[in-house]
Parts: sequence; structure tokens; C-alpha cells
Amino acid sequence: MAEKDTTQPEILDSDFTPVEIDKLETEKLDTEKYSYWGSVGRAFFSSKVTIFLLLLMLAILLMSFIQPSFSGYSLNNVAKINDFGARYNWPNAKNWFGTDDNGQSLFDAIWAGAKISISISVIATLITTVIGVAVGAVWGTSKGLDRIMLEVYNVISNVPQLLIIMVLSYSFGAGFWNLIFAMTVTGWLGTAYFIRVQVMIMRDREYNIASKTLGTGLGRMVLRNIMPYLTSVIVTNVSLSLPSYISYEVFLSFLGVGLSASTPSLGRLISKYSPYMTSYPYLFWLPVLVLALIAVSLYLVGQRLADASDPRTHL
Repeated sequence: MAEKDTTQPEILDSDFTPVEIDKLETEKLDTEKYSYWGSVGRAFFSSKVTIFLLLLMLAILLMSFIQPSFSGYSLNNVAKINDFGARYNWPNAKNWFGTDDNGQSLFDAIWAGAKISISISVIATLITTVIGVAVGAVWGTSKGLDRIMLEVYNVISNVPQLLIIMVLSYSFGAGFWNLIFAMTVTGWLGTAYFIRVQVMIMRDREYNIASKTLGTGLGRMVLRNIMPYLTSVIVTNVSLSLPSYISYEVFLSFLGVGLSASTPSLGRLISKYSPYMTSYPYLFWLPVLVLALIAVSLYLVGQRLADASDPRTHL
């Protein structure tokens, strides 16, 4: 007969306390509720450099679209003045960026020009992105359309886009909307091809094949199963397009193409003040500095947003 083990404490029924079952508590999950846009916000604002660049970008945008309304600056109002003391003043407390050969404030001129340059960039990017994403989504799922669009893309992509913009600008004449048309008439094609490649990669993944087998329509599969995963890709494309269209506008305006002579833009200002690069360098370099700040802040903030919108960074 085995001896009773006295080393272990004896467990009695009185040691247990009955607990009532709470049906609501049993339905709760141990893991936190996942929010995609909440995760995007946390990833985006986790960097102090990103916050600084975002504030810088917002300050530039506010100055560009609010300050010209109060200054009333316009190249049409430029006229020689008799007070020679008001001309070629270096930056001072009264005129923060100095004055030009007409005695006008360079501060007012720069923000009026930035408003035009940013407007052109944003509108052109919006048009090319919307058309490019829509066409690319269809292009990547239609074999018949793919054969036609590939031939169109191969022909147009071998011609430099800047050359196309210059030819169309000369053909349609100078003007704000004419320049936007010249930039976007073929600019969407690169975005469409880029989205087409991404859609073709995503459509053949296992979950999409299973969804198609279960009877999911092609349109629903593209909109619900593929496009949400391309958010970071689209944002990356936008962050590249915004600075590039500003660069196109500046280069064309520097050559005297695209915008009319009476339309202030950063390109016009840089072209106008380029002869003063050595004699009055602030007239040339301050517009260049503002242009660089706009391009760099838009690009870096866009890239950071693209990284934050990638679900793989939320792990």
C-alpha cells in the first residue's frame, strides 16, 4: 500500500471562490483594435524631422496663398518710380527680402510667384494622378487594352516629356491653363503604366485568385482587394510629381515659355533677376532658396507619408 505524500499541501474545496460568468467580458479580445489611418498617423508623426518639415510646408503654403491677397502684387502694375532711394534696397526691417529695380518688395513678388508655381504643380499632379490611376487599374486587368496601351506607351515614353511640353506650349500659346494642359496631356501615361505593373503583380496573388474563384467580380476585386494596398505607391508617385512639375514650370518660365510675361511665378522671377546674380545676389538667390524649400519639403513630407501608409510599417 502506497504511503500518502505529505510534502504537497492538501487542496480543499474551500480554497476556490466561485466566479460568475460575464457574457460581455467573454466577447472582448485581448488585442487592441487596429485602425489603419490611426497607425498611419502614429507612424507619420513619430519623427520630429517630419513634423518640422510638415510645419515648414504648411507655413510656405499659407504664405503663398494668403500673403498675395494682402499685398496685391502684380507684374502688370510694375512701373518705374522717381524715388531712386527705394530701388535695390538690400533686405532690411521694412523690406524683409529687399527691393528690385522698380522699388517693389521682393517679399511680395516671391510669394505671388510661389502661389502660381504651387498651383500649377498641384493641379497638374491631381489631374495626372486621377487619370493615371483610373486608366492603370483598367490597363492592368484587360489583356486587350494592354496590347494597345503598350504600343502607345512605347511611342510616347521615348520622347522626352519636357520636349512635348515645350512643343505644346509653343503651339497653344502662353497661359496658365495652356501650360497645365501641355503638362498633363501625356503626363498621366507614366502614372498609368506604373499602376498597371502594380495591379498585374497584385492580381495573381493567392487571395485574389481565391476571391475570383468564389465569384468576385473583376471591378470589385480591383477596388476592394488591390487598390487599397497601393495607397503607399500612389502617395510615392504624388510626392515625386509635385516637385517635378514645379521644376518644369520654373525651367519653361526661365526660357520664356508656358506662362505669359504678366504672370508672376518663381521661374519668371529667377529669369528676371538672373542678371543681378553678382551685383544684387539677393534678388536671384532668395527666389531660388524659396523654390528649394518648397520642392524639398513637398518631396520629403510625401515620402514620409508614403512610408507611413505602407501597412508593413505598422507591425
